Amino acid sequence: MFKRLLGVSIIFGMAATAPPAFAASCGVREDVIHQLENQYSEKLTSGGLQTAPAENSMVEIWSSDQTGTFTVLMTQANGISCIVAVGTDYFDISPTKRPKGTAS
Repeated sequence: MFKRLLGVSIIFGMAATAPPAFAASCGVREDVIHQLENQYSEKLTSGGLQTAPAENSMVEIWSSDQTGTFTVLMTQANGISCIVAVGTDYFDISPTKRPKGTAS
């Protein structure tokens, strides 16, 4: 019984510390964007709206050709942006355009 109680308390203790750690990577969108542009030379590469039953959010990918870094942001309607993921060695895949008409 003691092992089960200890296990449950450890799991809930770890879950309770997760939100403040995640919140440390959130901030006002303008401040986050300023850091991405000035410290990492990143610019907005792509993005889109994510719809969820509770609320909508915007997902953006910021990347730098110079440094190869990228950042994935999720911005809520209240203007708070959270860094969801960061990485290196970013590459872009452009869709291949085919000419209209029939091949000869």
